[in-house]
Order: sequence, then structure tokens, then C-alpha cells
Amino acid sequence: MSSPDTTTVHAAGCVLWRRSPIDGELEICLVHRPKYDDWSHPKGKLKRGEDALAGALREVAEETGYEATPGTRLSTVRYLANGRPKQVQYWAAEATAGAFTPNTEVDRILWLPPTAARNRLTQQRDRALIDELLAALHLA
Repeated sequence: MSSPDTTTVHAAGCVLWRRSPIDGELEICLVHRPKYDDWSHPKGKLKRGEDALAGALREVAEETGYEATPGTRLSTVRYLANGRPKQVQYWAAEATAGAFTPNTEVDRILWLPPTAARNRLTQQRDRALIDELLAALHLA
């Protein structure tokens, strides 16, 4: 019998990408969360009964202002957050339309080339997702 504080937190997100409007090169979107002062991929907790992919796309829209077309399913990342197990399912997703507006959850976003994005990410565990994206897009 598990106590409530050991229940796994289910979340979903996307490695959001686009082709640069300037040179057509691949760019990856990272979000800055002032609450944690970190850089990460857009992600968030799923609502009760919510489909993981639907939740991932909802979080992308809420955090970045962009609509996205989902692509390849990427890894599920597992770690402890505030002492509770958390698992985040990720997808590759191409940004299609939209514009960022700062909000309380995310105050900045950056569109970066893959190497710069990998270096900017706060958590080591998020970096492998960029390699997975490149492989999915056949750029690795």
C-alpha cells in the first residue's frame, strides 16, 4: 500500500523545433521558468484522465504560445521532484504558428541551434532528448 506522497507524478512535454526564419537551420525552443530559474523543454503535469500527447501539446501552447505538430515519440524521463517520483513523456514537435507572451510560469523562451540548446539546458537528463530529436529528424 503506497502513501500519497510516493505516487508518481505524470507529466508530458515536447522537444519543440522549427527551421530558422533566417537561415533554415534547425532551432530548438527552450523555456525559462523563473520559479526554478532553469532552462528546460516545455512540459507540465497531465490533468486527470488527459491523454499524454494532448497534454504535451497543451503545455507547449501554454508555455510557448506556439501550436505544434507532433512527431516521433521520444523517451520517457524519470526522476524525483520534491521527493516524489515523476515521469515525463516526450515527443518531438514542430512549431507551426504562434508567438510567445511572457507569463508567470515562463518568462522567456529561446530558439537555439542544437548544440547551444544542449549546453543551455539546466538538467543533464534533458540533453539526451536533443540527440533523440536529431536522430528522429535524421540529422544525427
